Amino acid sequence: MSEAGRTTADAGGASDAAPDGPAAEVATIDDLRARVRDLAATGIRRIIGITGAPGAGKSTVAEALVADGVSVLVGMDGYHFADRLLHARGLHDRKGAPHTFDVDGFVSLLERIRAQGPDDGELYAPYFDRELDEPIGSCVPVRADVPVVIVEGNYLLHDADGWEGVRDLLDEAWFLDPGDDTRVERLIARHERFGRGRAEALERATGSDELNAQLIRATRSLADRVFSVR
Repeated sequence: MSEAGRTTADAGGASDAAPDGPAAEVATIDDLRARVRDLAATGIRRIIGITGAPGAGKSTVAEALVADGVSVLVGMDGYHFADRLLHARGLHDRKGAPHTFDVDGFVSLLERIRAQGPDDGELYAPYFDRELDEPIGSCVPVRADVPVVIVEGNYLLHDADGWEGVRDLLDEAWFLDPGDDTRVERLIARHERFGRGRAEALERATGSDELNAQLIRATRSLADRVFSVR
């Protein structure tokens, strides 16, 4: 990780560390937008990682941040293995677990994003379509003149099985922690919104999603900042 990622005092307002990492800071979207604008103003390519357990609000926050036009969003979920491959390998019931992603491809893209110079051409990232529940390749252009790249996903701080290569490519890592009750309610509602019945949504949220959540919670201490976004 760059020196910018090691030093967060310039971000302002950091709380004392909790036993499992930094204490959650209450923040608004405007607070986070201000931090993105500050990083953009340096004129140096910066990568912000936004992570947290399923239902923490990562996609909602990340999408709100890129609305200013000084950043672009790259989602880790674009590197999901396709359902066809998951079924062939007997992994579909664990879809969303760390071993159901192309982590090497994801790390390679982040390395290219970090190395992208002002005179380089566009890079292209994949996108995960929630309605299809499948990744779509080469869907998100990353221009060289965009100063901040926001990367969103569950396993940005995971430290095994190839994921350990991600952390050092992030200038700042933010962990979203709205509280488990709020998070699970959001997760159930999301599953229902994409076509699952209430019983199936509840089973998914408290089953495979919860297994993933437990793994992600263990990475909280590796974040630079922990936010409860209001």
